[in-house]
Amino acid sequence: MAVWKAIADVDRPVFAGQELTTLHFAAIKETFYLSGQSAGAGMADHRGRAHMATTLAAAPTDRTYIGPILIVGILFFVFGFFTWLNGPLITFVKLAFNLNDVNAFLVPMSFYFSYFFLSLPAAAVLKRTGMKKGMALGLFVMAVGAMLFAQCVTMRVYYPALTGLFVIGAGVSLLQTAVNPYISILGPIDSAAQRIAFMGICNKVAGAVAPFVFGWLVLSDINSLNAQIQAAPTAAARDALLDTLTGKIHTPYMVVAGLLVLVAIWVLRSSLPEIKPSGANHVDAEHGNARGLRNFPHLWLGVVCLFLYVGVEVMAGDAIGTYGQGFGLPLDATKHFTSFTLIAMLVGYLAGLALIPRFVSQQRYLAVSAVLGVAFAIGAYVTHGYTSVGFVAALGFANAMMWPAIFPLAIKGLGSLTERGSALLIMAIVGGAIVPQLFVHLKQHIDFQLAFTVLMVPCYLYILYYGLAGHRVGQAAHAE
Repeated sequence: MAVWKAIADVDRPVFAGQELTTLHFAAIKETFYLSGQSAGAGMADHRGRAHMATTLAAAPTDRTYIGPILIVGILFFVFGFFTWLNGPLITFVKLAFNLNDVNAFLVPMSFYFSYFFLSLPAAAVLKRTGMKKGMALGLFVMAVGAMLFAQCVTMRVYYPALTGLFVIGAGVSLLQTAVNPYISILGPIDSAAQRIAFMGICNKVAGAVAPFVFGWLVLSDINSLNAQIQAAPTAAARDALLDTLTGKIHTPYMVVAGLLVLVAIWVLRSSLPEIKPSGANHVDAEHGNARGLRNFPHLWLGVVCLFLYVGVEVMAGDAIGTYGQGFGLPLDATKHFTSFTLIAMLVGYLAGLALIPRFVSQQRYLAVSAVLGVAFAIGAYVTHGYTSVGFVAALGFANAMMWPAIFPLAIKGLGSLTERGSALLIMAIVGGAIVPQLFVHLKQHIDFQLAFTVLMVPCYLYILYYGLAGHRVGQAAHAE
């Protein structure tokens, strides 16, 4: 079976609506493309879905691989935990380094730019190391980043601390690029959807738990500490309090770094098989080689759509604490708001699994999700306090299944250009760094609720357009 043709053929979905939670579809495909190896995992998305046209030499059952599946589930939990720490970290660095919102939001910018720069290099690394060693290497890199971040925060040097976050993101990038195709081809094809769903749940649960754990270990009694810092009679007294705050992060991150190293060693010594896809990696390039990417307008519209989607997702997850602080809500409350968005995303994810494609198509569900996004964003604007924050958290439900719909619609019909088109889509993840920065700059000049609304509503309206019509632009010409 021609793997790229099967991947691009979204009219014959293999795992419609199944979420795989990755940022590295292009890198995954590039791994097999660079290595010249044969058909493996098809497509894995940022918070998204997977298509696969893979056959293994043997056909064991999932029971054969229950140990490896559990190990990979732990890895999905690990990178989900780190990804969704950015929200409470914004609150932490604002206080610890006395930052305004613009500088505090360099936290998600540093993290998401690491994906932008390192996803495809990660694929080249995996070509040399293989998947199993690549997973361990990703964990080691994350451990180095965690130690660097902890040390720089303790020393109260902000920009080097951001470098630590960038390194953590690089490790997550490598880890995800390895584990996503791995779980797709681990075990029989007819049960891959269940494996992917299990991984998505591990990732979402980690995202919901992370802010609570961070809040308990680092931000406990943050309101009282903030009041003491503001009322400190001398600079020396204030520095002593800030040293106490920043010191709270050192031990947890060092312990986590040690655990990451232990998990990396465990993975290397574990029963995880070094799976290599089998079959032929050929492409029906009748259309792909004859046309450049510029002749696929639905792809370029999809790149814009994905850029905006990742932006609104990060806004709902990482900026919600800052949004709540705009109402004067206590820090002890706002530090947990990211978890509420992730819980809503988990609910939306489960709803999508139940509804797609049995009751509704992906593109129709995308349109409905966009309408919900507009409604929730307007609801956040016309209400105040905890109610308004609740509407922002509800955006997690609206966002949950957007990537799984956008990605396959954008790459449909690309043929041999699929990996290049996918690379463009992966680069669009930088929206998670850019859109929140636009928000914190804009809210310096207008009301923060208005700033949130004027950014979010147009983004969702564009996503609505793409779900209804944009994904079909130019498709008729390609069918001729």
